[in-house]
Amino acid sequence: MKIERVELYNIKMPLVEPFHPSHGKMEDRDFIIVKMMGEGVVGWGETASQSTPYYVYETTKTCWHIQCDFLIPLLLEKDISDPKELVSWFAPVRGHNMAKTGLEQAVWDLWAKSKGQSMAEMLGGTRDRVDSGVSIGILDDLEHLLKRMTGYLKEGYRRVKIKIKPGYDVEVVKEIRRFFPKVPLMVDANSSYTLNEVDRLRLLDDFNLIMIEQPLGYDDIWEHAKLQKQIKTAICLDESITTPEHARWALEWESCRIINVKAARVGGLTQAVRIHDLCQERRIPVWCGGLLESGIGRAHNVALASLPNFSLPGDISASNRYFQRDIVIQPFELNADGTISVPRGIGIGVDVDEPFLNSLVIRHETFH
Repeated sequence: MKIERVELYNIKMPLVEPFHPSHGKMEDRDFIIVKMMGEGVVGWGETASQSTPYYVYETTKTCWHIQCDFLIPLLLEKDISDPKELVSWFAPVRGHNMAKTGLEQAVWDLWAKSKGQSMAEMLGGTRDRVDSGVSIGILDDLEHLLKRMTGYLKEGYRRVKIKIKPGYDVEVVKEIRRFFPKVPLMVDANSSYTLNEVDRLRLLDDFNLIMIEQPLGYDDIWEHAKLQKQIKTAICLDESITTPEHARWALEWESCRIINVKAARVGGLTQAVRIHDLCQERRIPVWCGGLLESGIGRAHNVALASLPNFSLPGDISASNRYFQRDIVIQPFELNADGTISVPRGIGIGVDVDEPFLNSLVIRHETFH
């Protein structure tokens, strides 16, 4: 299959409410949608970048530059015999995994449609539904947090994750456990602690948490190994794992007991599946993280999360958790049992609402 045309759409989607991790507050999502055409087929991908470099170094502007000037020229008129080839084709461009992912996802969608298969089938998925969890950002009012949790649990979400940071951690979790003693709960620090605060983090062992996600440096693996030996709660690594090699190092050094797999963070679906397979071999559970994606990125995530070792509820919430209106005609909905259904149509299994997509465009460019 040859890629004949690529279109990039830089869009901005307002969130239903601000989302506040430890590194700042987001009120909208500014990212890139990829539309790719080849041999009469259209594929869609999403570059789940942010406007700021606080989660990873990439931003929407850097992704646009890298895709336009370096990655798309590597794709046009290439004869693709397997989407997995893109890992080696893109290898000369160091890093820039989010920029790579948007294009790679579109190729996978094209490929699946050309074969008449769903994305989940192409990746090796085994589930018709995936367990859904919800993530709650830092809130100024604890009563508001408890109210939000109550609402999400009534909707059916199977676990709750809250963001924490120094000064917003032990007391907050203690209060949550007073009201919800048995709810599956995890906390995400987004690299806001240091090893000097191990005594503080050890206090979280009293609250029966599923995990503490990325407590130390965003690029650290070694000191997480030291921390894991000093606390009972499982550490989950997120930002530190940008390649399958990083995942292998983390497992060999026992830096974590769980890994959060985000295709956007590791350079695409191929690399995400490799990390899944490595963890499955080592009997380390994984789960699918989210980056507040639109329905396009969410469809790719759901397909990925249908693989067998995604054994913990992921951050794959319903579309209405973040957006009043999604850019796909079939928005993702939460089932009564707290799951999200895996699309079974060919490719990503959802149709893009192109008129609505075009209404959100900040910048658009086409490559032949």
